[in-house]
Amino acid sequence: MFVRKNDRKSTRHHVRIDCQVVRETDFSLVGHRTLDLSADGMLVRTAGDVSIGEKMLVSFQAPPLGLWVDAHAEVMRLIKGRRPEDEGRAFGLRFVDIAPVARLILRGHLRRVPPPLPQRPSRIDYAATIRQIAYPNLVPPLRSGVRGSIIAAA
Repeated sequence: MFVRKNDRKSTRHHVRIDCQVVRETDFSLVGHRTLDLSADGMLVRTAGDVSIGEKMLVSFQAPPLGLWVDAHAEVMRLIKGRRPEDEGRAFGLRFVDIAPVARLILRGHLRRVPPPLPQRPSRIDYAATIRQIAYPNLVPPLRSGVRGSIIAAA
């Protein structure tokens, strides 16, 4: 048995909406379509070059009420589009500054939208797996931000 680890704070959801993502430095448009969305960030398709750590301004219309959401975000991940399951080049954004009301509305709407199918197996938490083997009757303490599940090895 392996203990699988999920480091995400919130669940991503398969949402395709138009958006505008511009660099804070030169206000050039670097993205205009989401591939997935969560209350904490989004994955955006791009044709341009971006770098991890770049600051962006994001604007999109939240689906349920047509509410416009404006947020400051930071590039956290780059997808080069090399894997067969990739839908082209994209980058992951983490919302740094978003209105609390907009986040709540977004979170409420996203509860009704299914998450995307996993494209890769989740990461294995080897330390937790060893603890599980060494102390099978020990109930692990819950740590904030870390969720694990026990999956039988295939």
